[in-house]
Amino acid sequence: MTPRTPLWARSIAAFSVVAALVFFSSGGLDYWQGWVYVAASLAVLGLSRWFLRDDPGLVAERLRPGKGVKWWDKGYFLLATPLFVAAIVVAGVDAGRRHWSDPPGAAVYALALAVFLAGQGLFLWAKKVNPFFSSVARIQTDRGQSVCREGPYRFCRHPGYLGGLMFGLATPLVLGSYWALVPQALASALLVLRTALEDRMLKRDLLWYAEYAAAVPARLIPGIW
Repeated sequence: MTPRTPLWARSIAAFSVVAALVFFSSGGLDYWQGWVYVAASLAVLGLSRWFLRDDPGLVAERLRPGKGVKWWDKGYFLLATPLFVAAIVVAGVDAGRRHWSDPPGAAVYALALAVFLAGQGLFLWAKKVNPFFSSVARIQTDRGQSVCREGPYRFCRHPGYLGGLMFGLATPLVLGSYWALVPQALASALLVLRTALEDRMLKRDLLWYAEYAAAVPARLIPGIW
């Protein structure tokens, strides 16, 4: 992949790598939880492509972010990416090979799948309404960044991260593993820390964000934080 590789090609490549991890770690193609996860992820990928088809600026920013990425955000990806991979691999080994933990019951599994899809939907909604929804933490002075107050941003300041926490923590259960919650919980803790750091950056450097924060107190979950 190069910086000029189209987003659709990157998305398909990333999806293929994740699907390969799911079935390689489980030891075969008879891993039905893996098929549910892959099918749901593929559906989300298709919906994302369709919903963002008229947002070339957003797609370009997420594909090739501009200058000003914070050092702590680079550190976040350096630590969180291996934890995400570990959660996928542990889930496959647990549910497909070793059976370290009993699989989630039908009610727990259905709830986890619902949370996974709801989190993906919230993440996509946040991307759709916010033209400055970058893949990295930076102030987009080159794009004239302003505060988004639409859609889910009326209820919390970082709905994309809330969606990420939802589908991230649901992923191990959708894959049929409780043990995979361990690395995923660590990755989620890093995401909460990233939220706090980005929120502080926005208050300091983005015009009118402090006023928006006063009007919308919740960073992630209204009434809690």
